[in-house]
Amino acid sequence: MNTFLPFLGTSLFQMLLVGLLAPLFLGWLNIVKALLSNRTPASLFQPFRDWSKLLSKESIVPQGSSDLFRWAPPAVFALLLTSSLLVPALGTHGKTVAFGDALVLTGIMALVRVLMALGAIDTGTPFGNLGGRREMMVGFLAEPATVLVIFTASILSGSTMTFQTADALRSGTLLPTPSLVFGGLAFLLILLGENARIPIDNPSTHLELTMIHEAMLLEYSGPSLALMEWGSAIKLVIYLLLGIALFFPWGLAGDEGLSDLIRAGGFLLLKLLTAGFVLGLLETLMAKLRIFRVPEFMTLAFLLAILGFLSHFVLEV
Repeated sequence: MNTFLPFLGTSLFQMLLVGLLAPLFLGWLNIVKALLSNRTPASLFQPFRDWSKLLSKESIVPQGSSDLFRWAPPAVFALLLTSSLLVPALGTHGKTVAFGDALVLTGIMALVRVLMALGAIDTGTPFGNLGGRREMMVGFLAEPATVLVIFTASILSGSTMTFQTADALRSGTLLPTPSLVFGGLAFLLILLGENARIPIDNPSTHLELTMIHEAMLLEYSGPSLALMEWGSAIKLVIYLLLGIALFFPWGLAGDEGLSDLIRAGGFLLLKLLTAGFVLGLLETLMAKLRIFRVPEFMTLAFLLAILGFLSHFVLEV
């Protein structure tokens, strides 16, 4: 009981932190894209406003859909919010944490993808079916690369636990190894693909024939749509936290000291601001790929992941 209560408090705090960071990061990303496009940006809190309006409206259920369509949004949101416990946000808790397996996180993301695709297909609409099939195609191509990147980063720590990997890497040298460089580039491509960002998908498009992720949300409305969009923002932040843990863990706290956590919070804010600027710059400079070019893009991520994995044994051992 003495150890369970602090653990419960830390877990609840991290879920709350990620849940709040998700709309704020999305707002910051939209601000960066607007400024780079010479447009007047919306408020940083615009996602909060949009989702609060959706939460106050009624959900419209398509005729003929089953309970799967109704329960997919809360299930997806709950799984994504729970998966935020598997990545370090502020600290690694030293070497005492025995959970946070990155492979388990990959499995949860795969389950979320299946639930979203089945919920879209369950509507019986052509665009829902199209979006669900495309989402499964991207996931099929991205998951092998993700596993290879995890193995590449875990070689240095001897564990696929994200907290232990981050703790081992943050105490090492700041100079990146070739394996981590290739792995980081592969992870960047995976992040864009898994989160339906440009050049894989355009989250702000309204052209049904070109959509992937957004096509799965066309039939959702009200609170269900808010949960799906909030969950997508949480997923983006989780991937960013995973990338920070595997490739930029410096600044994470190693224990539960308040001063260390405050310092780690400052580093986390700086990293997220930088990540938002980089993502906004990439999405402004790049155009969306044709759907038939997406497999080539994800294959490049897989090849970079293989190079990172092999370069450890060829160049570093």
